[in-house]
Amino acid sequence: MKSNEIKLQDILKKRGIAGEKVDTLSEVDIPEAKDSTKKLMDIYYTLKVTADMEAAYWYNRIWWENDGEILEVRRAKAVAAALSHMTPTILPYEKLVMNKTRNVRGAFPFPWVCASFFNAQAEALMQEVDAPAESEADSVSMVGAGGGNVTESYGNIISIAKKFGMRKEEIPVLVKTSKPWQGISIEELSDKYSRLTPGYDQFKRIMDSVICMFDSFAIPQGREVINYYLPLQYGFDRIIAMCDEKIAEVMGEAGDDGDFGMSRGYYYAAMKEITKGLSAWCENYARQAKYLASIESDAALKTNYEKIAEVMGNIAHKKPASFREAIQLTLCCHLGVVNEDPQSGLSIGRLGQVLQPYYEKDIADGVMTDEEVIELLELYRIKITCIECFASAGVSGGVLSGNTFNNLSLGGQNYDGLTAVTPLEYLIIEAGMRNQTPQPTLSVLYDEKTPEDFLMKAAACTKLGLGYPAWMNNQTGMNFMLQNYGPEGMDIHDARAWCLGGCLESAPGCFLPLDYNGKQTMIPGGASPTCGTGVHFIAMPKVLELVLTNGLDNRTGKQVFPSHNKKLASYETLLAQWQEYMELTTEVVNRCNNIQMDIWRKYNMPAVNSLLKPDCFTKGKHIGTMGARYNACINFESCGTITFVNSLASIRKNVFDDQKYTLAEMTEAMLNNFGFKTAYETSVFSPDFRESTASSPQYEQIFAACLNAPKYGNADKYADEIFKAYHSYMYEMTHSYRSYYGKPLYLCQISVSTHGPQGFVTLATADGRLAGTTYSDGSVSAAAGTDKNGIYAIFESATVYDHSLHQNSQMNLKLHPSAVRGISGTRKLLDVVRAYMRKGGFHVQFNVVDSKTLKDAQLTPEKYRDLMVRVAGFTQYWCEIGKPIQDEVIYRTEYDEA
Repeated sequence: MKSNEIKLQDILKKRGIAGEKVDTLSEVDIPEAKDSTKKLMDIYYTLKVTADMEAAYWYNRIWWENDGEILEVRRAKAVAAALSHMTPTILPYEKLVMNKTRNVRGAFPFPWVCASFFNAQAEALMQEVDAPAESEADSVSMVGAGGGNVTESYGNIISIAKKFGMRKEEIPVLVKTSKPWQGISIEELSDKYSRLTPGYDQFKRIMDSVICMFDSFAIPQGREVINYYLPLQYGFDRIIAMCDEKIAEVMGEAGDDGDFGMSRGYYYAAMKEITKGLSAWCENYARQAKYLASIESDAALKTNYEKIAEVMGNIAHKKPASFREAIQLTLCCHLGVVNEDPQSGLSIGRLGQVLQPYYEKDIADGVMTDEEVIELLELYRIKITCIECFASAGVSGGVLSGNTFNNLSLGGQNYDGLTAVTPLEYLIIEAGMRNQTPQPTLSVLYDEKTPEDFLMKAAACTKLGLGYPAWMNNQTGMNFMLQNYGPEGMDIHDARAWCLGGCLESAPGCFLPLDYNGKQTMIPGGASPTCGTGVHFIAMPKVLELVLTNGLDNRTGKQVFPSHNKKLASYETLLAQWQEYMELTTEVVNRCNNIQMDIWRKYNMPAVNSLLKPDCFTKGKHIGTMGARYNACINFESCGTITFVNSLASIRKNVFDDQKYTLAEMTEAMLNNFGFKTAYETSVFSPDFRESTASSPQYEQIFAACLNAPKYGNADKYADEIFKAYHSYMYEMTHSYRSYYGKPLYLCQISVSTHGPQGFVTLATADGRLAGTTYSDGSVSAAAGTDKNGIYAIFESATVYDHSLHQNSQMNLKLHPSAVRGISGTRKLLDVVRAYMRKGGFHVQFNVVDSKTLKDAQLTPEKYRDLMVRVAGFTQYWCEIGKPIQDEVIYRTEYDEA
């Protein structure tokens, strides 16, 4: 027997699984979640997403009480007040505590970021009139009506942004809180100064046509990795003392920096305020736990409350002295950051490596057992799943599908270049198998140095159909880091610290020395601001449509782009015009979004995040003034890559090479939806659903030619060469624009859920896709039903370019459960992953599910409350996903052989 098989058998024996069962091992053999987990999940399933005004009220009150204060200090005081005045909610059976708000599934509005929406909503509700008109992105975005979403008002509950429920009695507080920000919120100041740019009118036309999905101010933080080092190393009391020491050292001293030197003192004053707020927040939970213990008659619950009070009291002041204290402190910091802005994608990073020293000591000292650690990790999953992002319907439904992308990465390399896998990371996967929740999603940084038994455990988790872990190529990620951040001084050690920020955004990190248990451990963490907030989700097939229609949006009748009035007599001329429109789009959107983010960082500078991120505390500079170690982190996000590439292949083949049809004939067929009913008429968004009309025979031949044209994903050189050329162009194009940090943009290739609403606004495309249906998902996935030559042919097509050129790429695959049954199936799945990684692919993720199950769940969602699927870079409950994305997931190509 091979050594790897011996290791596998040993692991199975430890879990009580006999060797003869290896071929039939499935998720039923996974131990159940702990009783505490099951009880809390039962509560979670009954909860609705609730918006309340408590945190917003205190932020607002303290902000205006400190009118005239230095801005970064004023901001820190306001955020600290929001945290320290929130009512602490502790449920029975919890061992980890703290929530985003007083509600378990809670969120709150940020009118200082975006006031117009809330003011309009509040006035309409107060006057009992119809709600204001939605933006175009909101109107075409669909939120799943099941689960915790509040998509319609009922009784005393008002639905806001098609997702959040707010009690009517809180509406007056919303009015009082929002009114002072009218005209001076980040949104409105941004719009005021964006109007001074020469391309402002073009920018508005692009936004109104949903070519670009949303503005940067909507979610200004996130798509990055948090860093927990400072509080783990020092604790809050020592940080406060360090702030005093720094204030004494630098206040009134510019040093050698005439621009920012004097601001260092104000930075440390602000950091003192926010640390005091975090400490007080923990103290509130300690007091509440003591009170609950004092009135509790059940001995077990009483003991648990007392332990919570002890843990919270300790981390309110001191650095953690146990695993439980350490994981609780990281949760406190994480919630602190997600509460200072509307945001998604604040990734947890490589938590199993950060907390390994605490786990190691507790296990050695007999303080905890592995099963007790797994219980905490199961409960941690509930806490992260409860994090909500309060944003518009276009963001929460059309982009996020209700998820907030708190990604936890596993594996990779450590500071010395060896495998970074720790014993704790095995337990993190185990907890994800037992307590199956959408968050945190797990991501394996695949490396050839990664232990085989760890890879097998991760593959066994993937095949359960949870959508996690997804798989990333560690070497490709490191190569991107060195290429993109090398000009800022990144070396090989920091390149090894990278991981995923958000669902799939590669984010830079660094290693820092943690002193614990008598030794020093280099732990990884994030080292940049948001790796997003540039140009948000450009609908590339829509831009191609407007090339064919001379800039006119036939869906709305509006002239979006200037008429080019060119005779598109060659493929090269057509492509050049698409590039011209793309560059115009990037120019105006980037300039306006730069203004949005510049105003945000001047008035809404991060407080908690600027405390935590290296090297802000060392420099005395917040994130907005480039205090973080790496700042070349702003991206251009794309949508509909393969729909676009396949459309180009069809036009090139049918119009210019074979000359079967003229471009005018092709355009006419697309404008008439090839003679079929549109998704607007059928409400079916699957790319392969077609309902004929009387004009169908007229377009039958041209439609067949479009369907039969070369398609990406079949190792077909014709389509793949177009795909390769596209990547070369996008690299050069994106790098020619600068972010608000003065650094080049780069390409981020994730669809998230935008391929639903952006497909909705796009007419039929030349690849045979019908009007209103979703685009192809991801960026290197084959369009549904078009990959005819198997998984490995897709891998050939996907790797015709160097994946380290861009921030990421996204490959979604769907496997029937029978394809990966048993241990032999686990090995097949791992072999598929390994084959793609070795070809240079960056990312691959799997839905392991039967399409029949998904179709039944769409018809009877109440029977499938806990069913989860992988959408793009994230997992979500099926019933909380909008129908366009459900249709797209159902009809992805399903492979019955790995």
